[in-house]
Amino acid sequence: MKVIQHSAETLHTALLSDRQDLVKLYRKYTEQEQRLLEEGFHAGQPGSLFQLITVHSDSDWIPSHREEPQDFKSFYTDPYRKSPDAGHNTVYIQTIGPFGETGVQTDQYVEWLRKYCQAFFTGLSVRLMPPVTIAETQCCFRVNSDSHNLQILTGDLLRFLGDRKPKDAFCIVGITMIDLYPKDSWNFVFGQASLSQGMGVFSFARYDDNFYSRNYAGRLKAHVKPKQGDYFVFDGYYTPPISSSLLLRSCKTMTHEIGHMFGIRHCQWLNCVMQGSNHLEESDRRPLDFCPVCLRKLQVSVGFNIAQRYKALLHWMEDDKPTATPHEASASLRPLHLPKPTEAFHDSKLWLHRCLDILENRGV
Repeated sequence: MKVIQHSAETLHTALLSDRQDLVKLYRKYTEQEQRLLEEGFHAGQPGSLFQLITVHSDSDWIPSHREEPQDFKSFYTDPYRKSPDAGHNTVYIQTIGPFGETGVQTDQYVEWLRKYCQAFFTGLSVRLMPPVTIAETQCCFRVNSDSHNLQILTGDLLRFLGDRKPKDAFCIVGITMIDLYPKDSWNFVFGQASLSQGMGVFSFARYDDNFYSRNYAGRLKAHVKPKQGDYFVFDGYYTPPISSSLLLRSCKTMTHEIGHMFGIRHCQWLNCVMQGSNHLEESDRRPLDFCPVCLRKLQVSVGFNIAQRYKALLHWMEDDKPTATPHEASASLRPLHLPKPTEAFHDSKLWLHRCLDILENRGV
């Protein structure tokens, strides 16, 4: 295992910049906000809020993808990065295909994701598009020759999203429980995005704990050989059970990929949700939130109050009041309360409380 450790001076420059106008902009943060952000300079030390990046093998993202680290100055001066404006300030989420065994369960899960994104990107509006079936997208699909599960083609899905993207969208993201592939020569892909067009599609299929086992329920029988257009094969097709770990992984993936829409590249400074990942084990090592460098990038793009954002995230993790989902409202049903499975978020809740202790001078 290799630990990536930058000097305090290097992290200082990455966060503040060596440009005086950007340093002056940084000084507009309150004393408490600066103290929080500068906790990153002490990463890896006992009691630090932020941790160092650990590389466990050559198959991890950083050894296999040579990328130039993006400091705040590089981000701020990037002529291609996009920020929300008055006419484009909504994140749209498009569900594609089945998301659970029942309509109420599906709607509740997707609403949890929407509310989490609403808190994570405090200041933006996050809305759900009407759900669509695989057939409605008219996408190509295949049966993976190795894992024997159904997969849908990302390029077709991106074209579908492009046709449906609302005029006030900052971005539109498609999410699905069906596995993805970008072209015939690839085994699979977790997701694919067009940052210039503000859209992406991502799958949570491989976040099932049993996906890589021979007992995976999504494996098709050998005699099942659907042809293009046989969309009935997706009727009743297996989707992962909604668990705390699936919810955690889904929230992490969605916010990571939407983060790219702002022009935030893969993080190489500290342990951060914006780190790249090649496999599930590496993805699970990432925290739920930003390091200080990436937090400043998002904050300057959206303009939120840091403490209010952390409070919104904490409220999402701790609040479990039943709310009527779109399915229940349209069917005039009495709301069915499905407890939000947030057990996997325990460490993140403790971390948020520690951040707020600094931001609000509570016991420090």
